Amino acid sequence: MADLLRMLTCSVHPLPYLANPADYFSAIRNAPGAVLLDSGRPTADRGRFDLMSAWPEAELTLQPDESGRDFLQRLREGLKQLGAASLPDEYELPFAGGLIGYLSYDFGRQLEQLPANARDDLHLPEAQLGLYAWALISDHYAATSQLVFHPSLETAERQRLIQLFSQPAPSHNKPFNLKQPMQPDISASQYQQALEQIHRYIQAGDCYQVNYTQRFSGQCEGDAWSAYGALRAACPTPFSGFMSLAGDNAILSLSPERFVRISQNQVETRPIKGTRPRGKDSREDAANAAELLASPKDRAENLMIVDLLRNDLGRTCRTGSVSVPQLFTLESYPNVHHLVSSVIGELADGKDALDLIGDSFPGGSITGAPKIRAMQIIDELEPTRRSIYCGSLLYLDVRGEMDSSIAIRSLLVKDGRISCWGGGGIVADSDWQDEYQESITKVKVLLDTLQTL
Repeated sequence: MADLLRMLTCSVHPLPYLANPADYFSAIRNAPGAVLLDSGRPTADRGRFDLMSAWPEAELTLQPDESGRDFLQRLREGLKQLGAASLPDEYELPFAGGLIGYLSYDFGRQLEQLPANARDDLHLPEAQLGLYAWALISDHYAATSQLVFHPSLETAERQRLIQLFSQPAPSHNKPFNLKQPMQPDISASQYQQALEQIHRYIQAGDCYQVNYTQRFSGQCEGDAWSAYGALRAACPTPFSGFMSLAGDNAILSLSPERFVRISQNQVETRPIKGTRPRGKDSREDAANAAELLASPKDRAENLMIVDLLRNDLGRTCRTGSVSVPQLFTLESYPNVHHLVSSVIGELADGKDALDLIGDSFPGGSITGAPKIRAMQIIDELEPTRRSIYCGSLLYLDVRGEMDSSIAIRSLLVKDGRISCWGGGGIVADSDWQDEYQESITKVKVLLDTLQTL
């Protein structure tokens, strides 16, 4: 029995602690399936863990004729194939081997019946996750970095990785630059017309809130990892991430928002709804924060989404376990203040993390309410599909531990173009000019940073 337990326990190899994950990630930047889930340290103060890996055992991509539920079942089977494992008792780490990757916003089309009006001009697979038997994890609370090896990983591969990270090579990444300034896909007048249509739907009783988004894009060249480094320095956030894709393409995410986390069957989601810009000085900054906290409109928007998420979690959580321990709290980032709430619950017997995704994806904070009708209106009024924007970067390990982001403040580098998106929740008393400006404020730090490269 003791031998069996050893077989099913991950081995952990300590490394020198590095607060900035770029120093380790540079060693695997060009490896197949290289992925980094980044807490924004040492500048951001909310995240605890950085997690990175590469060379997945398998790559699981949604197929054109595959339903969302069937894909989630295939992910479940992949975890079983890798095999159950635990971590040594002395380690409090989030990942023991498992899945890391993304679900695009449009993966929601495979879970709910939606029209197909918006153009798919980026052609990103709607979901792609790798099955990883190792990870390098930095714990910023404990100030430790370590390699975690799933029991299935061959000894020779463990030794190769230990050697690789013991003396990481200096980074020699190509620079990144825009060939032209990034431009919005729609004009201000088109934005106004879309918001007027949303107001008509609200007045007709179709919906209470719709999250409307505009896209910014431009031609680019160079290494997306260099762009990520500059963006990370300008806008450190606790749910950041970088994911290499085929053909020098990549996902770059600077998200402040958690989608759902599961730890020991306890579930938490932290919706953001409500935004103000940071002030030019401390007095203006404090005034903007106070205005946000006191805003009836923003509190109403936030509460609508909290109610939606209570319902979403209630589909998978134990009856009576869903509650709201935090309502309307302030979180501040380099470019904006946000109004954030927390909804928690406990997974019901017989349910797992993939059931939770199937019942709650995409996150309600970036759709509106009621969710399905809001998603139908989004598809009608946004000219192009959202792709990675408002999807999720996530890990899910063989123990059932999961954390995931809402991929806002996120960019896609694909086929020589870079795209990012900015939006917000539209309610009955939204002013189109204010909302238009807010959508630009949310991405201004990203656009300005890229323009300087």
